[in-house]
Amino acid sequence: MGDCGDCGCFSGSPEAAGQEAEGSCMLQPGCRVPSAGSAFTRGARSLRQQRQAVGLSPAEPLTVWAGPRAERGRLGGAGGAGQPPARKERGGVPVWRRLSRGKDLDPERCKTVFQAARRPHHCRVGKESSMTPRKKLEGLVAATVTPMTPDGQINLTVIHQYVEYLVSEQNVKNVFVNGTTGEGLSLSIQERKQLAEEWICQGKNKLDHVIIHVGALSLPESQELARHAASIGASGIAVIAPFFFKPTNKDELIAFLQKVASEAPAVPFYYYHIPHLTGVKIHVEELLDGIKKQIPTFQGVKFSDTDLLDLAQCINKNESEQFAFLYGVDEQLLSALAIGANGAVGSTFNYLGRKTNLMLQAFAKPDLALAQKYQFLTVEFLSFVIKLGFGVAQTKAVMTFVSGIPMGPPRLPLVSASEEFIIKAKAKLDSIVWPDGD
Repeated sequence: MGDCGDCGCFSGSPEAAGQEAEGSCMLQPGCRVPSAGSAFTRGARSLRQQRQAVGLSPAEPLTVWAGPRAERGRLGGAGGAGQPPARKERGGVPVWRRLSRGKDLDPERCKTVFQAARRPHHCRVGKESSMTPRKKLEGLVAATVTPMTPDGQINLTVIHQYVEYLVSEQNVKNVFVNGTTGEGLSLSIQERKQLAEEWICQGKNKLDHVIIHVGALSLPESQELARHAASIGASGIAVIAPFFFKPTNKDELIAFLQKVASEAPAVPFYYYHIPHLTGVKIHVEELLDGIKKQIPTFQGVKFSDTDLLDLAQCINKNESEQFAFLYGVDEQLLSALAIGANGAVGSTFNYLGRKTNLMLQAFAKPDLALAQKYQFLTVEFLSFVIKLGFGVAQTKAVMTFVSGIPMGPPRLPLVSASEEFIIKAKAKLDSIVWPDGD
């Protein structure tokens, strides 16, 4: 069945699991196995094959909550379709932990390989998974949160539901993954790759754009993430300015961005400008001067700053370039639209996307009075929660009670929203009467 005789793994890396090619074992260095011979790496369709591959008898329930297919009822554990399976098999020891016993293997690594190998056929990642044909990036882009389990591990199993919710409930078909709202810089490189793969997999034929943030403090890590995003078919990559050792001028910042962008030479590149967090306050207007010559794939900016003068100058001076200027301060979006922003990336579009789309429609008519009503009501809610203390943790809490999808806790040093916050925020949101009568 292609199992590795040296370490008892299931033949191959998460990447190999999606490629039907020979690869090296991710669990034990030096172990090489014919990945294409594994039931997992051939995308086994039956539970019988999957049980055999990990040494389970036909009667034993799988202990891995497999993800999207489990949610749709095609695969399931003892807990039933869409539920985490009961952990009572063989003394309550999950498969990946049992496989790692006595082999000096990392149980979490076993878990990673096991889950990646069980990715259903339609979730094989690669260039064919790209959100093609590409449309122009405009309108609303949801800055996604990263779902986590109660013990703080990323929870890939709800991404399928998350995509369906954004498209059907919020009318949002673009996402920005692993950014600030997604706690990207609090995640490991492997976690960021897994999230990118899952969003692209689940977004295929549903989302127009999946933009992957690949910025990091380490240039090699950022380059690695850029290569990975290109290899799995991301429709764009974005990079934040490094913020520990900071670039002090335009040339230093462009040199860093160029080194990352060059690792994904066929992927549209966006600069993520958020100076209040990075401390890098180089004006974007200055940065854009001649940027296409140094970064040919440059397509635009995620502009998360309140400096509308800088934004206006960017738009005015670069009209012929047709760059995307995506505004990132949700409570000021209408002002940015008035000076020419052609889209927005924001956390509130996760739960107020439909309302914000109505604001965009009113602005385009143009019906400025109606657009103002929507903007003022968004401001009313955000002003209320900001006074309570509002950040990524609180955004996860709001998303959980609005969408019904468990987003889990944030990762330390952030701490979960209080029950008091959740009660007050929910009551405030429920009390708002929107112009569309909802």
